[in-house]
Amino acid sequence: MADTAIATATLARIFGLDAKKLQRHYRNHFSDYQQFKEQHQGKDHLLFPHNLGGELSIDETALSGGELYTIVTSKKAKGKKGALVAMVQGTLADNITRVLEQVPEKARRAVSEVSVDMAAPLHSVIRRCFPQAHRVVDRFHVQQLAFDAVQEVRIALRWQVLEAENEAISRSKKEGYTYRPEELPNGDTLKQLLVRSRYLLFKHPRLWSEEQKARALLLFERYPELEKAYGLATDLGDIYRKCTSKEQAFKHLALWYNKVEDSGIASFRTVARSIQHHYIDILNFFNNRTTNAAAESFNAKVKHFRAQFRGVKDKWFFLYRIAKLYA
Repeated sequence: MADTAIATATLARIFGLDAKKLQRHYRNHFSDYQQFKEQHQGKDHLLFPHNLGGELSIDETALSGGELYTIVTSKKAKGKKGALVAMVQGTLADNITRVLEQVPEKARRAVSEVSVDMAAPLHSVIRRCFPQAHRVVDRFHVQQLAFDAVQEVRIALRWQVLEAENEAISRSKKEGYTYRPEELPNGDTLKQLLVRSRYLLFKHPRLWSEEQKARALLLFERYPELEKAYGLATDLGDIYRKCTSKEQAFKHLALWYNKVEDSGIASFRTVARSIQHHYIDILNFFNNRTTNAAAESFNAKVKHFRAQFRGVKDKWFFLYRIAKLYA
């Protein structure tokens, strides 16, 4: 089905009709939406067992007002028609399991791999519903944890600089002189340096622009702890990029743990503990180098679709359109 809002708006413009009225007629009379609504009314899910494939992704997304749905997608459809296996309201493992267990057990046992984030409820769902499947923790969620830890170090340093600046301004007022912040060779003050370095700390050094390289040099000269944190994050990413087997990745991950311990950075110790709890599922990435990119892409399409309609006014009509497009 084509994008309904765009199609009706275009038709309305061509034939001089009221777009909203035409869309209402489509929803209430021209489409099979009413049958869809009657079929699913009172349910908290959509389920399309025929779309189940050997490789799945599970993720969550918000429709409107923070209302979360857990979405199961099939990788073989590559985010197109046939991708949607299930949408379940909420994130409770028991509810998701109840819905997925409606799929015949033989079909569920044929699932070989499911990619997911570190959320414990979803891992419980996979164990119960897809007992033969390898769980693969998405590499991007793992790397995001590391980069969040880098940002935590940067933000802590920024607060220190702000407090030092406030004290310097107060002192200058008491002593009767004008406070002038230190200006670095690239024109940044220390406060600006820490603010403007946010995005370069998410990127690998090979992707830095010349301006970012100059800023990073100044940043790491002033704040070696931040350089150490950034190095830990990029080292973790390099394990994913360079290792070709689980055994090789395991050895490099052990060396990375040692670096984290030596660094003394509290946020990275938390990241390391999280990785240790999930290391088997994390290393499963190296079986087929599977990621959760398909699920993230599908969620992005849902969010874009939602934005086009300026939110979700009629939840069931929105779900109907998602089903028509992707189920």
